[in-house]
Amino acid sequence: MTNIIDTYSLDINQIAGLIAATGHEVTTLVEGDMGSGKSSILSLLAAQFPGHAACYADMTTKDLGDVTIPNIAKLDNGTGYVTYLTNEEFGVHLDQPIILMIDEFGKANPAVKLAMLRLMLERKIGSYTLHPESIVFATTNLGAEGVGDLLPPHARNRMSVVRMRKPNADTWLEWGINNNIDPVLLSWVKDNPQVFQSFTDVRDPEENPYIYHPQARGRTAFVTPRSLALYSKTLAKRSKLPAQVVTAHGIGLIGAQAALDLQAYIQLGDQLPTRKAIIDDPENAPIPTSVAAVCMIVFRAMSSMDRELVRPWHTYLNRLSADAQGLYVNGVRKPDYSKKHIVMNDAVFTEWCKANGFLFTVDQ
Repeated sequence: MTNIIDTYSLDINQIAGLIAATGHEVTTLVEGDMGSGKSSILSLLAAQFPGHAACYADMTTKDLGDVTIPNIAKLDNGTGYVTYLTNEEFGVHLDQPIILMIDEFGKANPAVKLAMLRLMLERKIGSYTLHPESIVFATTNLGAEGVGDLLPPHARNRMSVVRMRKPNADTWLEWGINNNIDPVLLSWVKDNPQVFQSFTDVRDPEENPYIYHPQARGRTAFVTPRSLALYSKTLAKRSKLPAQVVTAHGIGLIGAQAALDLQAYIQLGDQLPTRKAIIDDPENAPIPTSVAAVCMIVFRAMSSMDRELVRPWHTYLNRLSADAQGLYVNGVRKPDYSKKHIVMNDAVFTEWCKANGFLFTVDQ
């Protein structure tokens, strides 16, 4: 059964597509590794449905009174009756369609889980009924047994539990380039794709010292897509912090093994020619000697590309190795590369593509 679940695990875009198509009628409970981007599903759906209000309900902070709490109402004749209110995070009081993400459902206390079942099946909670176009889904971390096994059969039968697979290194690199992740981290991940393994694929935790593993005693910090993105913020401030402080912060965020391994990459990154040096004199700006440093400078260019950099960078790119040029071209040709229109409209780049047999459609 585990092999079947792994075979039919979906990536985040497939999950978002599934929920977009079915989430107004059927609740999907998304299981995935911690820090793997499950919360980003809400952002993807919000972009697709701008007329919906995006609502995030954190189930780790909810008690039964947050789901339904009595409220006394009266008729004009003075007769009283009880209605039920609910927490504003659920968004059901809004007079419009909503996208409701029920986060960390597996960590909710049992009474709250039961109280949420009517919302997840019938789209009703307290005295409210959701707008018929509203979308509801839930998320939870992977458990030793799986949250589906922790739900009673009548609860489990009200939803579909779907496994979301971790992004691999290539997928995360593409995301990182578009989201200002530090080039040092991008280069390190390119050389160490195993940091995106799931513990479900690693029997012995010592085989992969970077990742979370329930059997790894004392490994309190580890690499996840989330912790890498957080450490990128620290690396962006490294010119203002002593190296020891930067590494200490990394140990606390991504674990000792990863933070110490990154030290050499950080030193390389700080020795790269500056963006200004490339803009001012692309024909003579220094060329890095190591492969890792070349990767960093390519990733940095893709991440920070703008109209000031594009022409001198393409002149500088001609001086790099064929492998470096290929890394760059394969990166900027990705459909989701956010600076693609800047790159593809540069005459130096289009001439290079013609000379090297690459054909691209230039964005107008």
